Amino acid sequence: MAAAVARRGSFSDSGSDSEDSSLSDSELQAAFARGELKPGLNVVLEERPKRRNDTDGLKQCLAEFRQQLTWVERLDVTLGPVTDPVSQSASTSDAVDPENDFQREMSFYRQAQAAVLEALPRLRKLQVPTRRPDDYFAEMAKSDQQMQKIRQKLKSKQEAMERSEKAKQLRAMRKYGKKVQVEILQRRQKEKKNMLNAVKKYQKGLSDKLDFLDEEQTSSQGNKKGNASQRTKKGPNAKRRYKNQKFGFGGKKKGSKWNTKESFNDVSSFQSKVAHNKGPGKGGRGGKGGKKALNKRPGKRARQKMKNRAR
Repeated sequence: MAAAVARRGSFSDSGSDSEDSSLSDSELQAAFARGELKPGLNVVLEERPKRRNDTDGLKQCLAEFRQQLTWVERLDVTLGPVTDPVSQSASTSDAVDPENDFQREMSFYRQAQAAVLEALPRLRKLQVPTRRPDDYFAEMAKSDQQMQKIRQKLKSKQEAMERSEKAKQLRAMRKYGKKVQVEILQRRQKEKKNMLNAVKKYQKGLSDKLDFLDEEQTSSQGNKKGNASQRTKKGPNAKRRYKNQKFGFGGKKKGSKWNTKESFNDVSSFQSKVAHNKGPGKGGRGGKGGKKALNKRPGKRARQKMKNRAR
């Protein structure tokens, strides 16, 4: 029987009930054997079973459910991490700090890389295709309706972000506009105050001249000069440029058709037949017609007859 383990107990003796006393293991065992310990106050604990590494039993179980399949059916590759190109050595598991996320994930990555480098040549040797064909179309895990919902949701989120950005910009612009407006008002109030003080001093005879009047005159003269310089620099306006393009760029118009000494002496373009109306078919004494031939319009009566015929 297992040994009874207890730290405190009370005997059923008269006068010693509910009396606590710390006893050794041997005294407790003797009291339990005599039946002096009350039930419920002590718990009997069994010894924990000893753990053992039953290697033979594990191997036997493995042999029972193991299937003798080829490697193509199993595709199991057990390797260590691939050699690190920087340090030119394979990083062992002892060198990886499990608390360091980067080192841990890097060791997983290098171990998977070593498995791929080992398995791909074996698969090519067994003529197993490892690349997806170009005309391969796989069924989507999610339907088109679900993807459309996701697309609309993303679009709505993007629009909401854009609206919020625009609202932020408008708020910032309003703040800046209010700030500028306040500065302008303060400057005007300051100028007005200075002007009133100058007027009071002038009225009391403390000053001989008003400075703000001189400033206004100089500023107005400066504005006039600036406007004149701008006019000279700008050149003609759009309307003037259009007229120049259409009619020319001006110049002397009066007396442009007057004869000069050179034009008066130049008679190379003169034609006597045309000038005196003596050309062929022009009439004259030897021609057919004369002045009457020049008037080609019929008379009034002939025109009336022509109208009547047309009716």
